[in-house]
Amino acid sequence: MTVYVPEDFTPAEEDILRRYFTNLDGPVFALVNLPEVVKGALFARYSRSPKSLRRLFLDEFVGDLDVSGDASVDARVGLERAEELYEKVFFEYGDDSVAQLGGVHLACEQSSNILTKILEWGRLMSYLEQSTRYISYDARLGGRYRFYRDPAILSSRFGTRYVGDMDRVFDSYSLLLSRVTDHVRATVPRQDGDSDFVYRTATRAKALDAVRGVLPAAALSNVGIYGSGQSFENLLIRMRAHPLPEARHYADLMLTELRKVIPSFLRRVDLADRGGRWTQYQVSNREHTAALVDSLFGTTPVEQAPSVQLVDFDPDAEDKLLAAICYPLTHLPEQQLIERVRTLGPTERLALLQAYIGERENRRYKPGRAFERVDYRFDVLSDYGAFRDLQRHRMLTIEWQSLTPNHGYVRPELVEDAGMADVFDDAMARSAALYDALKDEFPQQAQYAVSMAYRMRYTMQFNAREAIHMLELRSSPQGHPSYRRIALEMHRLIDEQAGHRTVAAAMTHLTREAPELERLDSERRAEARRGQS
Repeated sequence: MTVYVPEDFTPAEEDILRRYFTNLDGPVFALVNLPEVVKGALFARYSRSPKSLRRLFLDEFVGDLDVSGDASVDARVGLERAEELYEKVFFEYGDDSVAQLGGVHLACEQSSNILTKILEWGRLMSYLEQSTRYISYDARLGGRYRFYRDPAILSSRFGTRYVGDMDRVFDSYSLLLSRVTDHVRATVPRQDGDSDFVYRTATRAKALDAVRGVLPAAALSNVGIYGSGQSFENLLIRMRAHPLPEARHYADLMLTELRKVIPSFLRRVDLADRGGRWTQYQVSNREHTAALVDSLFGTTPVEQAPSVQLVDFDPDAEDKLLAAICYPLTHLPEQQLIERVRTLGPTERLALLQAYIGERENRRYKPGRAFERVDYRFDVLSDYGAFRDLQRHRMLTIEWQSLTPNHGYVRPELVEDAGMADVFDDAMARSAALYDALKDEFPQQAQYAVSMAYRMRYTMQFNAREAIHMLELRSSPQGHPSYRRIALEMHRLIDEQAGHRTVAAAMTHLTREAPELERLDSERRAEARRGQS
């Protein structure tokens, strides 16, 4: 059984595609010979479409482009121009800065939801991932439900059970989606002025939000990545060192396609004395550290803890914030400024902060870098679905534990209201049982079996400037309820536990009341824009 399902294209479609995509039959491919704005628009549409990128390009983009002048181009042929220059400057002299100036749009399709988090680890890259909030996952790909089929599991004694249990979980997802959608539409009336399209889209999105927790982490996703040569080099070395076989295999696929576009930037990745040694360094460190940690804490029982816990903050943070505001506007050393700030009265302190923040008309008006002087660290226990969304914030430090069913799961109230709690719970039990069966022989791949409603633990460390951006964004009305709760609790802890009242007060665009249909206003705005175009 093949791991990836290739697409079928007509000869005429292949003639067009080979001009812009580095292969026509693999799950990983680069985009070339297209304007940057077209590649960006393709990726933006990609996240909300069930289609592959090549099919999306054919169906929705190529008709608006003049492709007649590219008839002789074949993107599958590696580029040779400028290779000699890059070879001399980058490889021979080791000038990594050169590799920061060449970028690639890379499509990564049919990757598991475990792999997507590995792909999206790096800070200095841009990502768009297929959303479980807009796309129904019960549609089949090549006649099969869309979940990753690990070759080692399939060839083991668990192969038949793995496919069978996964199919049953997806059957449950499909049934839940249908019944919960019907329940939402039966209980939430359409408002005057809303078109049938807006209403049906918003109610469907609410149902998708409620039932996505049934999906296993093996569910397939498409990810669009844009990054520099240096960023891709770092990503590939990290993936080649990863214990998950899918990550290592995918790294090989990515390296093949990237070398068709930026070969010199990636020459070091698999050289034994360069990337090979860097990879082995990471592997050795992980294995030695894991063994030591297990010997020290492997039998320690897990104590109860709040689902969102503020574990570290600076009691003097607001003094340091005010000093950071003043620093670029004076000629005083920072320590002297901190001492002077401590002598200011409440009126002066408030005036200084208000002048720096100004009038924030909306959440896109962000205060300056002085807020980066203040840091917070949170320990979070949430469902995997919420983690997926929060993990994508790149301007923070996030570390997570492996996915297991051991922390229990979250069942949305809407599922129970629709009378489908038993179906949901049965899917969770099947997920946990499959994980337990796999974990001894396949400790990494066992994570594929775990449904997204199960909770996992992770730490998030970020500064106050990132807090303003993230908490305002993730508390917005269209946000998923699971991460909205986390964002609002983080804000409360910053305000009440840390006592950073001025930082908390700067977040003037938090939304505390959740609407009945989270996506309704967004769909209304989208329809209005369509009407103006």
